[in-house]
Amino acid sequence: MTVLCRHQEGVKGCRYFAITRRVKKDIGTLPSPGGFLEKPESLLRETSNRKCTHHRRSVAACLVQSVYILERDRQEHREGPEALAPPWWESFHFELNRKLVDDADSSIFGAIFEFKPPTSNLTIADAPRFVIVFRGTITKKDSVNRDLGLDWHLIQNSLHQTTRFEIAMQAVRNIVSAVGNSNIWLAGHSLGSAMASLAGRNMAKIGILLEAYLFNPPFFSAPIERIKGQKVKNGIRIANSFVTAGLSFVLKGQQESSTLEDPFVALSSWVPNLFVNPNDHICSEYIGYFEHRKKMEDLGVGMIEKLATRNSLGDIFLRAIGKESEPLHLLPSAKLILNLSPSPDFKSAHGIHQWWRPDLHLQTMTYIYS
Repeated sequence: MTVLCRHQEGVKGCRYFAITRRVKKDIGTLPSPGGFLEKPESLLRETSNRKCTHHRRSVAACLVQSVYILERDRQEHREGPEALAPPWWESFHFELNRKLVDDADSSIFGAIFEFKPPTSNLTIADAPRFVIVFRGTITKKDSVNRDLGLDWHLIQNSLHQTTRFEIAMQAVRNIVSAVGNSNIWLAGHSLGSAMASLAGRNMAKIGILLEAYLFNPPFFSAPIERIKGQKVKNGIRIANSFVTAGLSFVLKGQQESSTLEDPFVALSSWVPNLFVNPNDHICSEYIGYFEHRKKMEDLGVGMIEKLATRNSLGDIFLRAIGKESEPLHLLPSAKLILNLSPSPDFKSAHGIHQWWRPDLHLQTMTYIYS
């Protein structure tokens, strides 16, 4: 059963929202905030504000942006006072604990930040102690070949086999081992959100649930969500569910000891935050993926969808030829946050910069698989 909760969100929901500091602009190709951001003290000042979804989203997005700029600083040889990245974490009282460096091209693909409140009187009960962050693809000569190669691994469901992910996963394990699993966030954008999602999935399978902020997470499938006719979309999704469920049932019957259900069920308690723009075709299929599950339950064929929702046709094909495959984009539970504000083009719809804006028109839906 899928439990659905829905609400709309705006900046007015943050009672203590205060705009107090301009963040330094990045002179590279990445978008700059173009506005003011609240200081992080308000995250801890009141319980209601520590849980303010706008502030938490904005902080996570700015830390992701800082990793993009860390890599641009490296490529442009900007160091010391010339570096542009530090204000993106220092403005929220974070310290850079460690850079995550790819062993193939020496690019900075992630970072670990530690929250250091300015006074000892502030509690960090609901603030993250550590945030582990991963950037997406940068199309500059010093990193583009490696990043595009990882994008291809992502499409093939083989991101977990790359050395970059091994470095990322070990970093997550080390932090959890050192400080426990409370108050640790994962965050990423695009390719980086896939890295964060995969790390979060691996930890969830052993009972460690990390708070995750996944911005524009890739969902590679036929672009059904871009079809205008709702009846056509529903028909395609229903047919796909019956075909996928049927093939999954046949494949499961041919295997002596099937574990098809185990990974999916083990993940059901993990509820990552998925930030999706309907105009971004890279991530917009998440909308139909979760909505369709609810519709199938309403039609009385929820059991068929339960089997279909944990499999993809590509995944079934790979398993049929003896290759282990677990689609990264198939999630049992999630909090789906849609940015319904107008996006003039794909760059705006897919960019990280949209997620720290205070004037977004957001809709939040929580799906719990059981």
